[in-house]
Amino acid sequence: MGTLSRGGKEVKKQVAVLTVSDRSARGEREDRSGKVIAEIACSAGWEVAAYRIVPDEKEVIKAELIRLAEEEQVDLVLTTGGTGVAPQDLTPDATLEVITKEIPGMAEAMRRESLKKTPHAMLSRAVCGLRGRTLIINLPGNPRAVQECLEVVLPAIPHALELLRGEVSDCGALSPSAEENNRFKQ
Repeated sequence: MGTLSRGGKEVKKQVAVLTVSDRSARGEREDRSGKVIAEIACSAGWEVAAYRIVPDEKEVIKAELIRLAEEEQVDLVLTTGGTGVAPQDLTPDATLEVITKEIPGMAEAMRRESLKKTPHAMLSRAVCGLRGRTLIINLPGNPRAVQECLEVVLPAIPHALELLRGEVSDCGALSPSAEENNRFKQ
């Protein structure tokens, strides 16, 4: 579940955590949501290759997403924060400007499950998509909601990353990592 094949060699999936919060970027508030993401990533066997906190500024968010995908070439970027409807919530807007393909099913699945817990979930503007071979997933800013949403998409992430790497020859069959991930969720 936590590895990918690169040049015939198994390597850990590299994940970047990107927290978007003015207060956390200024050091006024602890970043609890980013820590939840890092804990879940580590428990899934992934390597947290980058952990960044940026302010709610669209151009800064865009630049960091591009840097993580193109320069650092991480497999997965998990953002937290800035997905709502407040004027400063710009993470989905920045994400839409940097991705080349949107994956609406992932965001829809997160909203669907979140709606079972709170009607506020319908205010989420979270986006999921691809930039090159990097999967970018916007998560909410609340630590509990981060965990709930990440648990929803976690089973699909290994397969998505394997597809991006051209490692899947039969999309109808569950890959070994997807099967393992399904066991992890239960």
